[in-house]
Amino acid sequence: MKAFILVLESWTTRIAMMLACLMLAVAAALGVFQIFTRFVLEQPAEWSEVLIRFPLIWMVFLGIPMAFRQGAMVSVDALYRAVPTGAKRVLDLVVALAALTLMLIVLWWGWDYAVRGRVQTMAGLESLSMFWAYIALPVGATFSLLGIVANYLDPRRMELETAQ
Repeated sequence: MKAFILVLESWTTRIAMMLACLMLAVAAALGVFQIFTRFVLEQPAEWSEVLIRFPLIWMVFLGIPMAFRQGAMVSVDALYRAVPTGAKRVLDLVVALAALTLMLIVLWWGWDYAVRGRVQTMAGLESLSMFWAYIALPVGATFSLLGIVANYLDPRRMELETAQ
């Protein structure tokens, strides 16, 4: 079961990271387009500034699973150094449970927020529902849950002082 979870997490985190990189590229391209239309054509595309927010939101929530997997999201370095060697695994469990709790809350309320926001449109882009921005919260939380469990099963500490 442990091997299955680690393989599944590896694939899902890789997919999430590729999508996060794609969203960064989309946001950057929209930014370049906005600069070009504003300063070269002197005809600003106001919609591009508003639209940049969507890929940035997705980029953040799709990048979080990698941070959880690498153990870099919740920094407990000082406490980790202070506890005896035998208690470090207990501390790992406490950190994993706290992170899982947080991501379950984000998943639950993110879904609720997305469903409620489906009738709302983004200012400047009346044809685009806010559902597509808000749904990034539960999607990212779902990917993060796997990253948290995988990091507990196979710890990686990528902080500078506790890197393995």
